[in-house]
Amino acid sequence: MATIETQDLRERIGRFRVLIVGRANAGKTTILQKVCNTTDQPEIYDSQGNKIDTAMVESSIKRGNHNITDEMVFRSNTTFVFHDSCGFEAGSEEEFENMKKFTSERGHAMKLEDRIHAIWYCIPMDDPSRTFQRSEEKFFRECDTGHAPVVAVFTKFEALRPFAYGEIKKQLQGVSAGERSKRIAERVEEIFTKTGVLDQLCHPENRACPKSYVRLQNMNQPNTDCNTLLESTTLALDDEELRLCLVSTQQSNLELCIKCAVAESIMVSISTTLLNGFHISK
Repeated sequence: MATIETQDLRERIGRFRVLIVGRANAGKTTILQKVCNTTDQPEIYDSQGNKIDTAMVESSIKRGNHNITDEMVFRSNTTFVFHDSCGFEAGSEEEFENMKKFTSERGHAMKLEDRIHAIWYCIPMDDPSRTFQRSEEKFFRECDTGHAPVVAVFTKFEALRPFAYGEIKKQLQGVSAGERSKRIAERVEEIFTKTGVLDQLCHPENRACPKSYVRLQNMNQPNTDCNTLLESTTLALDDEELRLCLVSTQQSNLELCIKCAVAESIMVSISTTLLNGFHISK
């Protein structure tokens, strides 16, 4: 893998840009805080770089108005810039069309610094009967995400455990703690499968399909992180410079950097082997 200086990446790409999508209370803000290692609220800027009063933004959202082009930046890690889709999930057709236009334009932007580099679609699992709603269907059926890979993020995954326990609690009487934990985990998988959310995400009529998905749980606890999300996003990127850019945002996270470097080496090795095999067969 070619060596590319971090400063050079910054000049060509700028910051790593993410569009985060999901219903209210899906845990979006908590995820962004975990990614940026902070508990502070983000600073918000308009598309011209002018800082916006957070109170004004919150007031606009309550009135049903939201500008998806606004940029959220956390002081703890300014190498990220986030866009929030909030609005269309509540059923506003105008907000959906604005989001759809923004996603297409930024997903196909010629300049890397203007492009959305990744999309995180958050689906909360606290109600397994309502995992894939009309808002999810509209996004995946209709949105053109361009070059930006979509990572489906199943948030609040721990909420499935009470459902699982409630279904099999009579069967757990008298069993050991280890066996109890194993059976609950197995029932969680069954409940998750029965939601049909993975089938919906991979529906043949979808215009946008996730390149990967991750499960996040207990994000409200201080000892949790979003390393799986960052790792999955890194591997979902097709552009080497973008992968390096994302990894560079986490330079203090040695474990994540090593995982991504190893995965990158494996991908290069597989690609080389396949290419060599192709040339030999000719």
